[in-house]
Amino acid sequence: MKNESVNPLPSSLQAPLNRFYEFLRSEKGLSLHTQRNYKQQLETMGEHLCQMGLRQWQQVDAAWVRQLASKGMRDGMKASSLATRLSSLRSFFDFLILRGELSANPAKGVSAPRKKRPLPKNLDVDEISQLLEVDDNDPLAIRDRAMMELMYGAGLRLAELVAIDVRDVNFGAEEIRVIGKGDKERVAPFSGQAKEWVAKWMKFRSDFAKNDEPALFVSKLGARISHRNVQKRMSEWGQKQAVASHISPHKLRHSFATHMLESSNNLRAVQELLGHENISTTQIYTHLDFQHLAQAYDQAHPRAHKKPKES
Repeated sequence: MKNESVNPLPSSLQAPLNRFYEFLRSEKGLSLHTQRNYKQQLETMGEHLCQMGLRQWQQVDAAWVRQLASKGMRDGMKASSLATRLSSLRSFFDFLILRGELSANPAKGVSAPRKKRPLPKNLDVDEISQLLEVDDNDPLAIRDRAMMELMYGAGLRLAELVAIDVRDVNFGAEEIRVIGKGDKERVAPFSGQAKEWVAKWMKFRSDFAKNDEPALFVSKLGARISHRNVQKRMSEWGQKQAVASHISPHKLRHSFATHMLESSNNLRAVQELLGHENISTTQIYTHLDFQHLAQAYDQAHPRAHKKPKES
């Protein structure tokens, strides 16, 4: 692949690159596609270094590498392309270390930003109401509505919902103890219709649960309900209630976060309620006292208030 630079690199930068390209061809066994990508990225970085006034690869330190990565981001590079850029630079510096031309790799501690995973589309409040208006006195239907109300009402992860034991539920304090990622414990607000439907399910739970089963939600076989069973039941309820969107546990959690943010504009409270270490790459985790969280929840969540009694 020819160097497409308008101004060729000085020999002090180009000669080590040429030795590296030969090393890739003869010893590393990389695909031709990868070799071309590495060469393109390294030539581009060589040009940037010239613009910065550097004439030796040995002059590059971690700060310079971060500047190169930042320039790539400012130029609109995709995360995958930036990862290739940094990978090629790390490999090149490893080669220089192997040749005794460099003592340490300044690119080792610099990482490309992670690719953003698209979040599922949230349900709007009308769709949530349509899903949760389950008018069925069957005990398992009551269990299913309790699970959906709780997942949407407290923004729980699927694993957190399934792991709840009866002893974790405090009806008097309107709190539920939740074990999140990394076995980190938090207390989730628990009121309104979520509390109402969990209480209804508790009246039937003993008819299904085995004597020594601690789980709040059990299957018809008497044991703790499985992740797959919850996913299947929620999907079926979405179809039965004629909700246009596909229903999944994570979509209910995402809807909780979206509706809370829209109603409260309290990013930190929602971060805490969801059990997130960071709600974004720039948001530092901030601990808020539970009373503050409970007030934000009660004021903002569309299903936190009990329905008025019909006359």
